[in-house]
Amino acid sequence: MNKLYRYLLVAGLAVISFASQAMEFSAQKVADGVYAYVGPITDRTPENLGLNNNIGFIDTADGWVLVDSGAGDAAAKKLEAIAKGIKNQPIVAVINIGSQDHRWLGNDYFSKQGAKIYAFKKSVKTQAKMFNQQLDRLLPKVPALKGVQMKTADVVLEEASNSLTIGGVEMQLNYYGDAHFPGDSVLWLPQQKVLFTGDIVYLDRMLGVHPWSNPVTWNEAYQQMRQLPSEYIVPGHGKVSDWKQADAETGDYLKKLVEKMTAQAEDFAGVNSAVSENSDWPEFKHLEHYDSWHKQNLNRTYLKLEASM
Repeated sequence: MNKLYRYLLVAGLAVISFASQAMEFSAQKVADGVYAYVGPITDRTPENLGLNNNIGFIDTADGWVLVDSGAGDAAAKKLEAIAKGIKNQPIVAVINIGSQDHRWLGNDYFSKQGAKIYAFKKSVKTQAKMFNQQLDRLLPKVPALKGVQMKTADVVLEEASNSLTIGGVEMQLNYYGDAHFPGDSVLWLPQQKVLFTGDIVYLDRMLGVHPWSNPVTWNEAYQQMRQLPSEYIVPGHGKVSDWKQADAETGDYLKKLVEKMTAQAEDFAGVNSAVSENSDWPEFKHLEHYDSWHKQNLNRTYLKLEASM
């Protein structure tokens, strides 16, 4: 390797490293008094602190209400800085709308700052059950998570639809059915017409069916949630958008996934045949991670349906 090439290589790596270290953590305005941090649609990394999802910020008369708390203390501190950069007031509450690591592992940090944690009862159950598993999976990707403590909700909401008013702002925490994780719920702001969907909606990237996901009830949950007259959709992943994009990239995919795999399972096609016959869905190929997730989604959905018959 000649000296010039070596110099250019080192310089290039330095630029890449600097760019990673300089990742911007900021929020965009969604509606009056409502903001969202929109995470990258890549995987979790040391640089993004596991914040590759979306987080909400609601301005109330009592202080900030956060929609989810991030992946541990380091991520929570970044979210706190974002909130106080918009308006310097305390974070009085965190509402968990899911059980995946980056939705609730920051609870302990915010609780120690005086925030009250809210969540639906099935989310709390899933969080407690999966805490150790989530840490084991995430620590190699985000070393800053080391030492994080489990903290579930102070206020466990029991009903499928729960009305809250915090600092004069009306909210509804609604559970429509298990989706990406058991207990996934949504936060609806009727006055602002803003819907935080959590991982029921993925935009710009392919959704993922895990072994613990339920694509059938996920599809049903989407269809029920779709009745809300939302003007602003803050998805679990991807940019803030509207129902048109949500339908095209999540609703239509879930509907097709369940219908096609149900038909295949009822015909006893076998998982390999079912996946092969449905591996090419061109209307979804533009989504990030389509190549790595689509066939896996088909596989897991078929096997789940087959096992239920």
